[in-house]
Amino acid sequence: MPLNSSSLTLRVQADQTSLLDLATGQIKLDWGQSPLALGSGVAANQADRLFTDRRTLAASASEDLDLAAVLLDAFGATLTFARIKGLIVKADSANINNVIVGGAAANGFVSWAGGATHTVTVRPGGVLALWAPDAVAYAVTAGTADLLKVANGGAGSGVTYDIILIGASA
Repeated sequence: MPLNSSSLTLRVQADQTSLLDLATGQIKLDWGQSPLALGSGVAANQADRLFTDRRTLAASASEDLDLAAVLLDAFGATLTFARIKGLIVKADSANINNVIVGGAAANGFVSWAGGATHTVTVRPGGVLALWAPDAVAYAVTAGTADLLKVANGGAGSGVTYDIILIGASA
């Protein structure tokens, strides 16, 4: 199944005030990137693969998501990513433990992280979002660099997380 289009909207709004001697200072921030879009295809600013899921890991558990020919799309078709253009992990706000992304023991998908043992901690209610619309994006190599490890950061309780992977097959 082809992916027709995808986009990411990112917006930060903040209001900061400070009491000064004779006045109140105020700064309002309204910053956004809307939308960061990808068309259909495998070149720069394009994607043709989508994986989405809500997943739960038991206490102290982890899983390796194989990005090359194991994951299924929403229609049951096997996905083989050659490049990841968007990686989003959202930890459920009800989690007690953190969700740890990265650090697969072997064949790790690490082009986004910089090294085989590097990880990112996604705290309860937090989000990890990466967007690489260029033609190179984050490379996936079947059999040697295709496992995205996701782990429960602690013992005693499970964690739930949502994952979205947007990528290209070539």
